[in-house]
Amino acid sequence: MARNTIKAVDKHKKTYHIISFGCQMNAHDSEKLAGILQGMGYTPAGDETTAGLVVYNTCCIRENAENRVFGNLGYMKYMKQKNPGLVVAVGGCMPQQEAALEKLKETGAADILFGTHNLHTFGSLLEQALDTGIKVTDIWQEWDGSDRGYISAVRENPWRSGVNIMYGCDNFCSYCVVPLVRGRERSRKPDEILDEIRALINDGVVEIMLLGQNVNSYGQKSNDGAAFPELLRLVAGLKPALPRIRFMTSHPKDLSLELIHAIRDCENICRHIHLPVQSGSDKILQAMNRKYTREDYLSLLSALRREVPDITVTTDIIVGFPGETDDDFEATLELVRQARFGGAFTFLYSKREGTKAAEMDCPVPENTANERFARLVDTINPIALEISKSWEGRIVQVLAEKLEKGMFTGRAGNNMPVHFPDNGASSPIGSIVPVKITEGRTFFLIGEQCYQNHE
Repeated sequence: MARNTIKAVDKHKKTYHIISFGCQMNAHDSEKLAGILQGMGYTPAGDETTAGLVVYNTCCIRENAENRVFGNLGYMKYMKQKNPGLVVAVGGCMPQQEAALEKLKETGAADILFGTHNLHTFGSLLEQALDTGIKVTDIWQEWDGSDRGYISAVRENPWRSGVNIMYGCDNFCSYCVVPLVRGRERSRKPDEILDEIRALINDGVVEIMLLGQNVNSYGQKSNDGAAFPELLRLVAGLKPALPRIRFMTSHPKDLSLELIHAIRDCENICRHIHLPVQSGSDKILQAMNRKYTREDYLSLLSALRREVPDITVTTDIIVGFPGETDDDFEATLELVRQARFGGAFTFLYSKREGTKAAEMDCPVPENTANERFARLVDTINPIALEISKSWEGRIVQVLAEKLEKGMFTGRAGNNMPVHFPDNGASSPIGSIVPVKITEGRTFFLIGEQCYQNHE
């Protein structure tokens, strides 16, 4: 059998399973892939062991995410021996990198390889593979100028949806491959975004998340005059009103006073912002090409909390960046104590091919990075617990999403998960309900549903 042919193709087993890695952008892309497949007559399978088609939507931001993909493909190679008609597709960020693409081909497990710029062509790539029995690789190096927002997504949650407002990134942080795999920054037109959101509201969506690698820079390169604060106000003012609006991710260098005022003025914009700081050391921030200082960042937090006192701030922090000294790391711990984050995604630095940081000297020894990581977590968690406990006795509005073991689960406007018991009344799932918080845990809240209508 030729290496580039599919051993056998079962054109009639039209079931699929999608496994998504990485960010909210990838998760929403996976919902679009599900929309394409269901439009072709495919139905979801319970898991990858029962599907006729398995799709991996990959992430390459960190080495661990790539390793998990290769581990899964090893298992898929074994599954193909048991089920020769199984078709495996790999898309997303990994195939956009030449070295990763070659390694994906070498596994022999992938029948279809596609990238971030041509997700909307996946249906035709699948049909090509099924019709010819030949493996397909189709990677676009650049965006073709089309708006992909029109793809009908199959939402994992019927009441929440992501909405892409832009694609790509122009920041070129020295550790990050996003501009290399998702391309340069480009914004969708406001009218297209608003039309998509209106359709989602009509379909029962009560919460949307505006998505972009750096939503704060939305519209900076377009000629329609709309910047991100203006877009937020337009979305918040839609009729019928959208109960909840979130956005991710915000870059501190582009967080404006106008954006802070939009959050303050519009009640349906959630009181939560994810604002990655990455480091508390000015030397490391400069090496990362973040374009702000620790004082810039702390000043932004002060302005946010002055205008929106109840806002919850979460962040990203990288430990062990090349050249990070003990003093640099202590500066990060001190910033964490000052900033008082409600939560943080913490990462060990991961060398990524093609980035500026990959060429830097002075790597941090693994044991030192691991020790620092543990100290960072030990600093973050008690602060997060204090913030959670500050909500005890208060009433928050929770979008109830599921019931497990007698407990409903959802998220408050501040983005914290909230668990509350089933009281035997009508199910609140899909509704925003008031919950009185009885206990704050480190990264979630526990409460009881009540009938007061304020937070």
